[in-house]
Amino acid sequence: MERALGVELGSDINKQLIHPGKGELSDYRDGTKIYFYYKVTKCNDERTVLDDNRLQKKPFELITGKQFKLDVWEKCLKTMRDGEVAEFTVAPSELTTFAPVMKKLRDIAKGTVATPEGGHCCGMAQMNQSGLGYPDLDEFLKQPEPLRFTFEVVRIEEEGQYRKESWAMSHAEKRAALPLLREEGNRLYNAKQYAAAAQKYAEALGCLENLLLHEQPNSPEWLATDDMRIPFLLNFAQCKLMLQDYYQVIEHTTTVLTKEETNVKALYRRAKAYAACWDFSQSRKDFKMALELDPSLGAAIRKEFRLLEEAEKKKDEEDKVKMKAVFERFSE
Repeated sequence: MERALGVELGSDINKQLIHPGKGELSDYRDGTKIYFYYKVTKCNDERTVLDDNRLQKKPFELITGKQFKLDVWEKCLKTMRDGEVAEFTVAPSELTTFAPVMKKLRDIAKGTVATPEGGHCCGMAQMNQSGLGYPDLDEFLKQPEPLRFTFEVVRIEEEGQYRKESWAMSHAEKRAALPLLREEGNRLYNAKQYAAAAQKYAEALGCLENLLLHEQPNSPEWLATDDMRIPFLLNFAQCKLMLQDYYQVIEHTTTVLTKEETNVKALYRRAKAYAACWDFSQSRKDFKMALELDPSLGAAIRKEFRLLEEAEKKKDEEDKVKMKAVFERFSE
């Protein structure tokens, strides 16, 4: 059983110090962010490596007190100083969530799922009859065994020393962050940094989605919060339009129009996205409705109609060439 400055690990966890850290051991109050690299190996003679996040060249981040599902990691890390490297041998009794959490982390690293709220793996992966999709993790589920975790702590930040991501904020902090995120997004958009601006608007939308989860649906508070999404959805859609991510534009402007069917900005931006996706009929429909609602757009929309005609003719010509090639190939 290992003790480190009064921190009890228990009989199922054994710690071996590899490289001492510096300074005093943090008291690790809730909200402390730990940046660290991890390597997971089997306890066999070959020390088979299961995972090593140094390959990603970016340390993992864990915030204490946020109920990280693989809680043995937080338990181990709380015994470590800044700069310390240590190895922990952990019994299967402490690893009941290991396989699904590692599946989620691997999927995130591969880009097959979205990063869960700021990179903090706070949800269990869904398991089904076909397994987790990783043979070694499926094998671990069938035959749990002790594992070694090698951690290198590269930085420790107390709450207030780092900018919180939306998932780590309180409800009041989320609401206070909204105008700042909008201002920062607008600044980035004006600087033509469209991807960065879209990220800020997406962060704001994430805050609002979380706030909605904690309010009674269709209550006055819920409806007011839901209305706050509209400007962020429109700004996000505009960024995606500039980035030529047209299906995202259609998705988010349609969300706005579901709530406000006469929103001219949403109609105009969706019309442009439909045009870029060759859906000329729907594009014309949205442009016409936008013009009816705001006649001052007449010159701009007439220009868009001319562009639509040119694009439609070009596509017709391309289709004729393709069809001709198909007929010629089958007639040979």
